[in-house]
Amino acid sequence: MHDSPVRAENARPGTRDWLLDRPAPVACGTRAMAIEGYCSAASVRAGEEFTLYVSTNPSTNWSVEWYRSGYYGGAGGRLVRRDDGLPGAIQPTPDFGPFRIRACAWEPSLTFTIPADWLSGVYVGKLTAHDSGYQSYVVFIVKDDRPCDLIQQCSDLTWQGYNRWPDQCSLYDDGVHNGMYVGPGVGVSFDRPYGKYRQLEDYPLSEGSGEWLLWEFPFAYWAEQEGYDVSYISGLDLDGDPGTLRRTRGFLSVGHDEYYTQRMYDSLYAAVEEGLNVGFFSGNSVAGQLTPAACPPRSLVRTDSFSAWEEQTLTTTPTSACLPHQAPDSRDLLGSRSTFPVMGGADWTCVLPDHWIFAGTGMRYGDGIPGLVGWETHGLVSELRKPDVVAAGTVSSDYGSGPYAATVYATASGSQVFNAATIYWADGLSAPPGYQRPRDYVPRNGPDPRVQAITRNVLDRFVASARLGDRPVAPGQ
Repeated sequence: MHDSPVRAENARPGTRDWLLDRPAPVACGTRAMAIEGYCSAASVRAGEEFTLYVSTNPSTNWSVEWYRSGYYGGAGGRLVRRDDGLPGAIQPTPDFGPFRIRACAWEPSLTFTIPADWLSGVYVGKLTAHDSGYQSYVVFIVKDDRPCDLIQQCSDLTWQGYNRWPDQCSLYDDGVHNGMYVGPGVGVSFDRPYGKYRQLEDYPLSEGSGEWLLWEFPFAYWAEQEGYDVSYISGLDLDGDPGTLRRTRGFLSVGHDEYYTQRMYDSLYAAVEEGLNVGFFSGNSVAGQLTPAACPPRSLVRTDSFSAWEEQTLTTTPTSACLPHQAPDSRDLLGSRSTFPVMGGADWTCVLPDHWIFAGTGMRYGDGIPGLVGWETHGLVSELRKPDVVAAGTVSSDYGSGPYAATVYATASGSQVFNAATIYWADGLSAPPGYQRPRDYVPRNGPDPRVQAITRNVLDRFVASARLGDRPVAPGQ
């Protein structure tokens, strides 16, 4: 067990009351109209003001309970605040703006200052409508500036990229191609609720929580159980403050981390060259480029791809051909990146058993971890990095079959970059309360001691290194 503020936080009493008792019914497959809300910021520091915007339909009083996500003896959350008897009203559905963006301008419902003792983490607000008892979430990040061993970046640009609230308003909806559009000229706003996640499975706990509880929370739950010193940020924090990387020993990308801005990419790439360790416990990562829009505020527009697709495409309408394809190739950051067919399922099969990541796992060449690969993967290996391929095989989907390749590479500055090549890595780490195991493509078995051992090997190597900001500056830098 590691000694850290996270360990002390998780010694405090937890509860499972953060789980939704009565998820609100959804309209258009997405919208929890009985009670829904959004936050004034994706992330906020202790001492800063925070505002919540809520709509209830029909109008009714409502309450909100605030929980920090974590391990907490297996409960998964700790109650940190409760606000009750708040007046509700129907707030307007916004019209389409530039780039088909729907940005709400709701009246504020609750404002308070983030307390000093709220440790960095991902916080969910459990909204409850008084007349019906229906519930949904809001989600935001408390960030800090302290030196830490690890930073877990929430993939919230991707959460918004797939958020269809109020209906058909994701990055994949241009009003023409029926949810399959992957070209330029569409955008999304953070000034709106997160609709229910509509891909793959029926996930009631995604009402208002983005993709946090689906792919990322199982990683954080396990890491906090282990006591790792983790601080949390939004993707917008990396875009707005690249210097935050200098306070850590390792950067963690978890789950479905598809969308980056150019500034995020450049900052992370430069930090790796300087000596930052990175773990991509994720799939289809750093694939699409978003650019902040001037209007409306808190919005981003798809402008390019960091994964220049090969001739094969996933759709009969190759709208990605409209992109300029001038962005860098992300495999030179990740070690390997998405390639056709992008999605599918497979066992995660060891092909380099003597590598340090496999220490203590007992894995031999050809041993596989059932179903760990999916639903989106990485398979095109970087010729520049020439990484060690530690696990490899073939994924299959309705679109066809293709390779996946998990990799590790080291830089001249001493950084290590691990790439698990699967969105579902955290499924092999833990199953928190309320967690729903994905069932697409191939069966998977959940927590596996080999996945846990590999993750410890990676994180412990990160933690044993110097923080990026503490590293000596090499001559000529």
